Amino acid sequence: MSKPYMPSSVKLPPHATTVVAASYNIHGGIGGDGHFVPKRIVEVLREIDADIIALQEVESRATGFDMLNFLAAELQLHAVPGPTLLAADGDYGNGLLTRYRPSNTLCIDLSVPGREPRGAIDTELEITGNDAALVNGNKMRIIATHLGLRPAERRRQVQQLLAIFERERALPTIFLGDVNEWWLTGRPLRWLHRHFESTPAPASFPARWPLFALDRIWIKPRALLISVAAHASPLAQLASDHLPVVARIALTRSHAHLVDKTTTLDRVEADD
Repeated sequence: MSKPYMPSSVKLPPHATTVVAASYNIHGGIGGDGHFVPKRIVEVLREIDADIIALQEVESRATGFDMLNFLAAELQLHAVPGPTLLAADGDYGNGLLTRYRPSNTLCIDLSVPGREPRGAIDTELEITGNDAALVNGNKMRIIATHLGLRPAERRRQVQQLLAIFERERALPTIFLGDVNEWWLTGRPLRWLHRHFESTPAPASFPARWPLFALDRIWIKPRALLISVAAHASPLAQLASDHLPVVARIALTRSHAHLVDKTTTLDRVEADD
C-alpha cells in the first residue's frame, strides 16, 4: 500500500469520528488477467473497510450479473445505483455503497451529445457513530462521478457540477470519482481545487504500475481531511485496472460551521 498523505498540521479533535471514503473504478469486475471475478472486488473492498465507496464501471450488460447488489449484499452496505447506460440486457455506470442510510438522492445527467453518457450520484448520508460527541443526525453530502474522456467534455461537465455545488446545502461535502484528468494543469482540476482546495492525488492507474492520478477525492471543508492514499495491495493490483483511492475524514459535533460559502462561479469565470 502506498504511504498515506498525512499533513503535519492535522490534529484530530477530541472525540472525533473518522469516516473512510473510497473511489474505485472496478472495470466491470474484470481483472488485470482478463478474468471476470467479482469476489476479488469484494475482497479488495474488505481490505479497505470503507464507510462510503464510489464505484465506476459497474457492469451488468456483458455478464448478466448484478454487480452492485452483489457487492452490497456481500458487504452488508446500502446500494445507490447511478447507471448511465440502460439496456434490456442490463446497465452500466456508477454506483455508491455506504454504511450510512442515503436520502435526498439525485442522479445528475452529465452527458455531452455524441459522447458516452455520463452522470453523477448526489446524495446525503446521515453519519452516525458510537462516539457521544458525534450528534446523531450529522449529515454529509456525497457526489460521485465518472467524467468523460475528452478535455472539452470534462470542462463542460465540471462547470455543470460547479453550478450544482453553488446550490449546495450547508453540509460537509465529499466529491469523488474517476475524473479521467491526465493533465495536472488542466482547467477542470484548477476549478475543482479552487472550490474544494487542493487535495493529494496519489497515482491509481494502471493498477500494476500506477502512474496517473485519475481517481480523486475532494473534501469540503478541507480541514476535515486526515489522509488520502491509493490502496495498492497485491489483490488490488490484480482485481481491476485501477487502484482504489481512500480518504480518511474527521467529523465532530461542530464540523458544519467550517463550510465555505465562497462563490465558485465567479472564480471559474475569472480563470477561464
